[in-house]
Amino acid sequence: MPTHDLVIVANRLPVDARTLPDGATEWVTSPGGLVTAMESVMRTVDSGAWVGWHGTPGQAPEPFAADGMHLYPVPLSEQEVSRYYEGFSNGTLWPLYHDVIVDPEFHRTWWDAYVRANRRFAQAAVSATAPGGTIWVHDYQLQLVPELIRSARPDVRIGFFNHIPFPPVELFSQLPKRNQVLRGLLGADLVGFQRESDAMNFVAAVRHLLGYQVDQYTVTVPGIGSEPARQVTARSFPISIDTAAVSALTEDPALQERAAELRRELGEPAKIVLGVDRLDYTKGIRHRLKAWGELLDDGSIDPHDTVMIQVATPSRERVDAYRQLRDEVELTVGRINGDHAPIGRPAVSYQHRSFDRRDMTALYMASDVCLVTALRDGMNLVAKEYVASRPDLRGVLVLSEFAGAADELRAAILVNPHDIDELKAAILQALNMPEEEQEQAMLSLRRQVLDHDVQAWARAFLAELESVGAPGGGTPAPVRLLGEDGPSRDALEGALAAFARTPRILVASDFDGVLAPIIADRDAVQGDPTALAALRELTEHAGVSVALVSGRSLEDLDRHTRMPSSVVLVGSHGAEVGALPPEMNAGVLDAAALTMDEPRQALLDSITRTLGAIARKHPGVDVERKPMAAVLHTRSARGRGAVNATEAALEYARSLPDVKVTPGKEVVEFSVVQTDKGAALTALARAAAADAWLYLGDDVTDESVFVLGGEHDLTVKVGPGDTAAAFRLPGQGDVSGLLDQLLRLRRTL
Repeated sequence: MPTHDLVIVANRLPVDARTLPDGATEWVTSPGGLVTAMESVMRTVDSGAWVGWHGTPGQAPEPFAADGMHLYPVPLSEQEVSRYYEGFSNGTLWPLYHDVIVDPEFHRTWWDAYVRANRRFAQAAVSATAPGGTIWVHDYQLQLVPELIRSARPDVRIGFFNHIPFPPVELFSQLPKRNQVLRGLLGADLVGFQRESDAMNFVAAVRHLLGYQVDQYTVTVPGIGSEPARQVTARSFPISIDTAAVSALTEDPALQERAAELRRELGEPAKIVLGVDRLDYTKGIRHRLKAWGELLDDGSIDPHDTVMIQVATPSRERVDAYRQLRDEVELTVGRINGDHAPIGRPAVSYQHRSFDRRDMTALYMASDVCLVTALRDGMNLVAKEYVASRPDLRGVLVLSEFAGAADELRAAILVNPHDIDELKAAILQALNMPEEEQEQAMLSLRRQVLDHDVQAWARAFLAELESVGAPGGGTPAPVRLLGEDGPSRDALEGALAAFARTPRILVASDFDGVLAPIIADRDAVQGDPTALAALRELTEHAGVSVALVSGRSLEDLDRHTRMPSSVVLVGSHGAEVGALPPEMNAGVLDAAALTMDEPRQALLDSITRTLGAIARKHPGVDVERKPMAAVLHTRSARGRGAVNATEAALEYARSLPDVKVTPGKEVVEFSVVQTDKGAALTALARAAAADAWLYLGDDVTDESVFVLGGEHDLTVKVGPGDTAAAFRLPGQGDVSGLLDQLLRLRRTL
């Protein structure tokens, strides 16, 4: 699969599917500011890509190209759309981040789906990004993605932009899994927000909930174990619109005529007041209609002279709160029209449908007043679109102070939409504003909007990311095999035959999950007798060395395998090495690095106590003490205990800068000795003077070995999962057959 210099990650791809008459699918570019901005940015890089959902539940199409962009669809099932998107994203996060205008719902199954979906988006981005590339993640649906990418690709720059508000810490603290969300965002180098107050809310939450060091808008994120600390910058980057495209539309004679025609269709009223919103409870539509209805009741507005158009674009119609909102809005519109509409013309022209860009621009050009009175909004681009659509310098913008646009569009009539009396006064002020005053205000508004378009926004963000991003350097961990894919069995057998002909070889393997099944009771495990017998016999052949490399303690590994002294045992992920047979050179091992001294012993005691406290909070979780490490085991945890205990352990790990922390399959190991399986295997290969080595592993801890595989080495992943190994066996039961085949091949030499 090709890789790219810049990868955009968003919930949706920038295209919509259209079915042609012959049944074929055509991909059409979606309208919207983000798509416009990214299209312009993509033209400045050698290779750009976009990762996102294609909009239909089920299997995703293969990656494809459209409008010069490489698109990588992410599959979401019907249940994931319901729980990840409609559930956690829009039933939990959206209301919470919008000042709890409606009550957010908290469901653990929604969170689980959110985690799974975020992991899938992150994996797609990791695979699509070139070494040293840049990944820009967008919006609240994907807040875990930055950290997931960071753990796999420390070589890339990562930016995140939150298009909606970020709530004060008092509200954000209500969110279950709040710390996980913060740490997910802190995987980025740069976290962008619409308003400075949003950035301030974010760093306040980090300081208050995580306790990390904050210096103004810079957060110092502690590393896990021996990883170095990182700095993350939070800043505001107010998004804008494609002003050039809007300006071009306003100069179109056909569109100018359409604007005039709209006024005629409405009976040439003296004033047209326009509201344009998604049908969302954050947009203040109910408050706006209440104010309009009262103005009509008061006689302050004559419905024969003034008409209101309310465009309410359909939105999230499967969510209960949105269905209820639609019923309330349509009932209110009906009552207002029933009470006040003249014959032949509504008092409120209600449009529950979408308008294309041309029709929307015509509406802006035809309207004398635009009401943007959101109760809470990240930015609200309607305000900027209205300003850009008025080269005639006419029209009045009434703008909520709770919309992000209020920070920039100070010449608008700013209003608190919760105050109905203030909102009514603002509408009357707008309707009666003299033309000279309109012109003066619109000049100021247009200068701000035209000078700061969406392309400038994107360039500013990426320039800041370039300056603050500090990739970890080195080469990214390669991912050679995805999911359950792998070369054919014939390819593996061919590679095994070539390996068997190598004069001096090292054959090494993990134990649990490779030579033995993974079971809940670690002490009851029994190794595969056929596989263990094959390894024992391999040591009897000239030029063959054999080793077992495990996360188990050396004593535990010896007790469960009973291997002869000709097989080297390596325990605790390389921190413990057993006796080497005479033909291997023990002098290459750094014994000093593996020696326990008094400070290390005291540190290990402290770690063991803390992990014990975590285990006591989660039934079924236990702690194993090794000579040089302590391990939290979650395999037997009840309910959600495994996830919660692991989370607590990894948070604790950030306070231990001198400890090697290794998360694995249902374990987290804390070693006071700095080593890993990869380092251990490298030392063993030198000690054996091996020309090539074979390694079998199933766990994330085995990836430190797989990444070291050279041209003549043989790396084999046992079971599913993305891996740097070159080959794959379907499961643990296939290992004995491979070792038997190697043994037969070696006998023929």
